[in-house]
Amino acid sequence: MNTLKIFGLFLKLGCASFGGPAAHLGFFQQVFVEQKRWLTTEQYAQLIALSQFLPGPSSSQAGFAIGLHKGGILGACAAFVGFTLPSFLLLYFLATVPNSDNAYLLAATTGLKLFAVAVVLDAVITMGKNFCTTQTSVLVCLLTTVMILVIPHPQTQLLALCCAAVFGYVTCKEQSASPISLKALRPNKVPLLLFIILSAAALFAWDDLSQLIASFYYAGLFVFGGGHVVLPLLQAAVPHVSEDSFLVAYSAAQAVPGPMFSIATYLGAIAEPTNALLVATLATLAIFLPGFLLLLIVRESWHTLSQHPRFAHAMSLVNASVVGLLLAALYQPIFTSSVQQPLDLAIVLIGFICLRFLKVKILFLVLAFVTLGFVLHQ
Repeated sequence: MNTLKIFGLFLKLGCASFGGPAAHLGFFQQVFVEQKRWLTTEQYAQLIALSQFLPGPSSSQAGFAIGLHKGGILGACAAFVGFTLPSFLLLYFLATVPNSDNAYLLAATTGLKLFAVAVVLDAVITMGKNFCTTQTSVLVCLLTTVMILVIPHPQTQLLALCCAAVFGYVTCKEQSASPISLKALRPNKVPLLLFIILSAAALFAWDDLSQLIASFYYAGLFVFGGGHVVLPLLQAAVPHVSEDSFLVAYSAAQAVPGPMFSIATYLGAIAEPTNALLVATLATLAIFLPGFLLLLIVRESWHTLSQHPRFAHAMSLVNASVVGLLLAALYQPIFTSSVQQPLDLAIVLIGFICLRFLKVKILFLVLAFVTLGFVLHQ
């Protein structure tokens, strides 16, 4: 697969993917599973499950894995750069030109957040048909949704997936299903070595700049649950940035498309205004890097384990749990933050009909919803 083609596809998604990680995963499913058929639904669900089990930016890890699957390490890097570049540029601009008028950006966001509701709804229905095919899998899906809505904590997602995996493992009925051998758990040595070196180096940062970049690195390493969770870690790690600046950074990161972890771009730029571009770039790379390295370390073991009957049965329930996770995200925060009046709901339903039944191309729908955003924002 041509690396430039991978970059171009992810660049388009990076320009249009509003709505947070769940919406991003919905966009990926539409493009790479249903339209391009780069992955089967099962392969895609496994990528989602893996990204949810690992710390870091889940949707960006899934995109990185898709690029890796299609174009090797160059394809993975192209996917990351393409998907992240629009948010990087927008947040760098907002950080360095604080008095700029962002009314146009807010208007576009209004429409695209509504489109994100339709996209995630379509993804939930499609994945539900594939993975919630038994009473047990439906129950796991619904229990996951209930857990996340009742206990809205980032660690709840990981707990729900772990419970589904354990339940699937111990209830496997295949007679030949022996326990999983530790020999199957073979990490990829090169990224593992790089991960160890970088993690150790970050502990011994020697000056203000290296300590700042190390803070972003460890924020990316210790975050489960997506970009919203990274804010308190970064606030503690970059104490000389005011609370007001953090709130502005958080709002700006939510207002632009692409991954929430791009908040590092804004914070890096305002932390060192005299060298804003370099620090913003290093901060952005640092916060994403540990999650990508961890994915490279365990990816081969994950695929090897997927051939084992017990692990495969566990993964079938994890996939059902992933559907429940998306279903919960569809309601909170995507639906609740986007649909404020009956007209908004009507627009979402029209978008869903165009997307699922009329098969209108995503690019046309994105342009239509941007236009609607300007109309609604008048």
